[in-house]
Amino acid sequence: MLEKLLTEQINPASRGIDALPTLEVLRIIHGEDAKVAASIAPALPRIAEAVDAIVAAFSAGGRLFYIGAGTSGRLGVLDAAECPPTFGVAPEMVQGIIAGGEAALARATEATEDDPASGVRDLLERGFKARDVLVGIAASGRTPYVLGAIVEANRLGAVTAGISCTPASELAAAARIPITVLPGAEIVAGSTRMKAGTATKLVLNMLTTGSFIRMGYVFDNLMVNVQPRNAKLRDRACRIVSSAAGIPQAGARQALEAAGGSVRAAILIAVTGVEPAQAETLLTASKGSVSAALRTWRGN
Repeated sequence: MLEKLLTEQINPASRGIDALPTLEVLRIIHGEDAKVAASIAPALPRIAEAVDAIVAAFSAGGRLFYIGAGTSGRLGVLDAAECPPTFGVAPEMVQGIIAGGEAALARATEATEDDPASGVRDLLERGFKARDVLVGIAASGRTPYVLGAIVEANRLGAVTAGISCTPASELAAAARIPITVLPGAEIVAGSTRMKAGTATKLVLNMLTTGSFIRMGYVFDNLMVNVQPRNAKLRDRACRIVSSAAGIPQAGARQALEAAGGSVRAAILIAVTGVEPAQAETLLTASKGSVSAALRTWRGN
C-alpha cells in the first residue's frame, strides 16, 4: 500500500548517489530542491482560501492550530513558535500540536501517530473550538493521528485544511480545504524530511505570513508589529519607522518614544503629526492596519 505513495517512490535522478563525490551529491540535492518551489504554484488558490479562512477566524477571536506527526508535526510547531517573535502576537494565537508531545520535538517517537483517538484527545486538550482553524499536516496524507483530529474538527463545525504531498490523499478528502503539493520523489527514499518537508515549510510560511499581512501586521512590506523588547528589536523598530515615514532615525526614535514603543502608532505620528492618543484611536478604528488608518486620516 505505502509503495504506491508518491512520497515513497525511488527518485531516478539520485540513483547511485552513495558512490558519487561530495560535490556531485550536493548538486543533485540542490537540483531536486530547486523543483520544490514550483510545485507550490498549483496549490496557491487553495492556500489563499485557507489564508482567508484563518483571517476570518482571527478576526472573530479564533486561533490557528497545526497538527502532525514526525517531521510534519515538528514543522507545524516550528511555524507556530516563530509567530510571536516575528509578528508580536500572543503564543495562543497560533499553536502546533505534535504526536507524542514536546518530547517528540527532540526525539522521534511514532507511538501515537497510528492512533486517531490520540489526535482527537490532543486537539481537545488544547481547547479547540468551532471558531478555530485546524491545519492537518501529513506528507503521505494518511497519518491516522492527523485524520482523527481533522474528523473531530469537522464534527465541531470548524474550518479544516490539510497539507499533503501525494495525490488524492485521505487527508485531502477529509479536509474542507485540501492543499496538495507534489514536489516528487525524495532524493533519498525512506524519509519525507527533505523535499516534502521543504514544500510543507513553504506552505506554512504562506499561511501565517499571508494571514498576518491581511491582519494589518505589515505596512507596505515592513513588519510593523515588532515589539522592541531588546536592543536588536529596538534598532529594527527604529529602522522600520524611519523607512515607513521617510524620516531620519533620530526622528523615528522620537516618534517611538512618544508612541510608547508601538511601531504602528509611531509611523502614524511621524507621517501625520497627530498626538499619540489620536494615533491609537485611528489604529483601533482601522483594526490595527496602518494603511487603513492613513486613509481614514486623509479622508479617503
